[in-house]
Amino acid sequence: MKHLIFFFLSILFFGGCAVKQEYEKFGFSEANLQKSSWQEINGFEATDFEESLKAFVKGCEKSSRFENLKNSCQKALSVTSAKDFFVSNFTPYKLYDSKGSDIGLLTGYYESTLYGSLKKSEKYKYPVYATPKDIYVINLSSLYPELSKYKLRGRIVGNTIVPYYSREEIENFDEKKYEVIAYVEDDIELFFLHIQGSGKIILEDGSYINIGYAMQNGHKYNAIGGELIKNGHIPKDQVSLQTIAKWLRENPDKKDEIMNKNKSYIFFTKNKQGATGSLGTELIAKKNIAVDRRYIPLGFPVFINTSHPISKEPINDIVIAADTGGAIKGDIRADFFWGFGDEAKNYAGVTKEPFNMYIFIPNELIKPK
Repeated sequence: MKHLIFFFLSILFFGGCAVKQEYEKFGFSEANLQKSSWQEINGFEATDFEESLKAFVKGCEKSSRFENLKNSCQKALSVTSAKDFFVSNFTPYKLYDSKGSDIGLLTGYYESTLYGSLKKSEKYKYPVYATPKDIYVINLSSLYPELSKYKLRGRIVGNTIVPYYSREEIENFDEKKYEVIAYVEDDIELFFLHIQGSGKIILEDGSYINIGYAMQNGHKYNAIGGELIKNGHIPKDQVSLQTIAKWLRENPDKKDEIMNKNKSYIFFTKNKQGATGSLGTELIAKKNIAVDRRYIPLGFPVFINTSHPISKEPINDIVIAADTGGAIKGDIRADFFWGFGDEAKNYAGVTKEPFNMYIFIPNELIKPK
């Protein structure tokens, strides 16, 4: 009998470790997903459903063209109860990473404000470039369907496509090579504009230009905070937008070397509206996130459980995936849009919070087992 008991205990305690977590997969997402319920989502009942519905409907201006959201967007136009809309039309699925953890990283971003001029001067001397004519985007999906999610950006030399110029090379060119949208007074703020992806340039007469992401040079994004940690300039637990900017300003002889460690470079376009995400709609403060679209399709509602980076008050809310970013890569990864202004900048700069993420999948996309 003792041997039999030991046998069952062995299965319970040791065999259990070998049990592999079962996940569901959908064709539009590479994420490890596990079906959940509304009752399991912490803070769901306290959500501002009305504002979340407004954000979803705004996203539908563009995402309704996606087959996966057509029906949901149509239904959203005639809703009597915002909460009932989400509960009746979607099923929540929790995201897990490849190691079986449900905890990811939430960072923050904001709409940058820079001061500039349409003419170069001693004060305004740093150019904001439009997309150059010599950059090419190559899509190989027609020949290699497995590469459909990848695009090659480069330039032509002879009969060969080679990588496009790096940040350092672009910075060292004569600016006549490119079309200049405006000149700004602060190269460090311009560097952060490249990371944020959109902003406003306030001109001398008080008017402003909305600018947004147009093209990237194809080089991989490299967070310079990691460089400053590696070189012992900033302790790891103190890295933020604010501490990075402070170090760059206090070390003008080294700032270009550090900034050029990030070879990625962004070209911009003028926009009629404010900060605009990859979905093509104007971003809504605290209701939109940037995601890795391999895991979260644009336009989908997402529930996040996290906390405020400063007050540590809980943030439990339905937000809409409306943007992407070069630094936003991973299965449980998102960038929270804080909005415009100094407060948004301060919050975004220190947002580095653990969080859980649920994707709301339209019921008609779920096949019965």
